[in-house]
Amino acid sequence: MTNLAIAATGLRKSYRDKNGEKVVLDGVDLAVPEGTIFSLLGPNGAGKTTTVQILSTLIGADGGTVQVAGHDLARQPDDVRGAIGVTGQYSAVDKLLTGEENLLLMADLKHLSRKDGKRKAAELLERFDLVDAARKPAGTYSGGMQRRLDLAMTLVGDPRLIFLDEPTTGLDPRSRRSMWQIVRELVASGVTIFLTTQYLEEADQLADRIALLDHGRLIAEGTADELKRLIPGGHVSLRFADDNALKNALGVLGRGFVDPSDDDRLTLQVPSDGDVASLRELLTQLDAAGIEPAHLSVHTPDLDDVFLTLTGQKQEITR
Repeated sequence: MTNLAIAATGLRKSYRDKNGEKVVLDGVDLAVPEGTIFSLLGPNGAGKTTTVQILSTLIGADGGTVQVAGHDLARQPDDVRGAIGVTGQYSAVDKLLTGEENLLLMADLKHLSRKDGKRKAAELLERFDLVDAARKPAGTYSGGMQRRLDLAMTLVGDPRLIFLDEPTTGLDPRSRRSMWQIVRELVASGVTIFLTTQYLEEADQLADRIALLDHGRLIAEGTADELKRLIPGGHVSLRFADDNALKNALGVLGRGFVDPSDDDRLTLQVPSDGDVASLRELLTQLDAAGIEPAHLSVHTPDLDDVFLTLTGQKQEITR
């Protein structure tokens, strides 16, 4: 049985304002296996940040049961804090200190000995390619370097679970991909990542599972491919060697249309959710009729389409 880094049932949170009670989380269930990347997506006000704040012990829940890193969140908050790390959207780096000094300060806060602190700092500077800049003020670092240092500081305590809140916001594409590689390496070493992001491509690239939160409720959850199959628009593209083969295929399948973007008009688009069973059935039909496509490709909606369809919100998702 897979061990869970996060197990939450019926998570609830509400606030009172001048208009009365506002429900932020309305019975959220989460199950995040250890050693995976779980991404929580949602529009403004969906409850993403509140969820992270509760799971990382920053605020309390109004209801529900939660275990984080094997510890009861309500009864063992100190044990939870000792097992997790949090890297927020805005860097926690002290820009007046050098990169090395930032890491040594974090080692002191984690009660490491002077010897162990220096060893850990040297190890992390090497791991995050910051050795050459180790003794320069962090304020002189590029955005990507500061984010790497911020994450390195989180790792001083060897957390088993890391909450990454929009870790690549404001980074250029190269720095963003560098951060993605670091995250993958962390997970390969056994760390669990709980990721919130405004970049749908980031969730698509990194997450093992994705949950979509809207108005305090989970409205969809699954792998990226599973979520893409929830909405219409998927199809299989079949390109044929000549017009006769295309017409025969259309007659056999009884559905589809010629791709208008194909100048040669030799590509047939057949609606499909892209799963293995439907693809096998389609190919079996063609094979039985002696028709073989020259090329086949499967197209499914992307996460932008999923987000727009399920929430009706704009593509860009923020806190």
